Amino acid sequence: MNGGGAAGRGGSRPRDRGSFAIEAAVLVPVVLSFALMAVAAGRLQTTGSVVDAAARAGARAASLARSPEAARQDAADAVRQALAARSVTCTAEPTGDPVYGTLATTGGALTTVTVRVSCTVPLSDLVGLDGLPGSKTVTGTFTSVLDRYRGN
Repeated sequence: MNGGGAAGRGGSRPRDRGSFAIEAAVLVPVVLSFALMAVAAGRLQTTGSVVDAAARAGARAASLARSPEAARQDAADAVRQALAARSVTCTAEPTGDPVYGTLATTGGALTTVTVRVSCTVPLSDLVGLDGLPGSKTVTGTFTSVLDRYRGN
């Protein structure tokens, strides 16, 4: 006699042929999803930094302008240039109207100008997959003191 069929062919281990393919089919989409989420989070953080820089540029440009009309135009131009320089595309025209205020200091009151930039970015731009639905609004705000020596 042979002395036991299964034990003679390699012991009592169960066959696991094809289990690697099944595990890969289940795990690969999960790993890719996490990778795409990490890429999107990184791109969203970078886009937020660019929008913050655009708000800084807009506030500084508005603080140097000689009139409120010129401040509005200079701020809008600076915001557009800052976003275009880093290839950030907003689905709508980014806001960037300057708002004036005062800052009380020990040396007297200072006039300030605040620019808030809101940019709605499609998620397909963040992840790099065309046709991905949804969008994310990123906002940056910066306040600058009006330049006392800018002239009238």
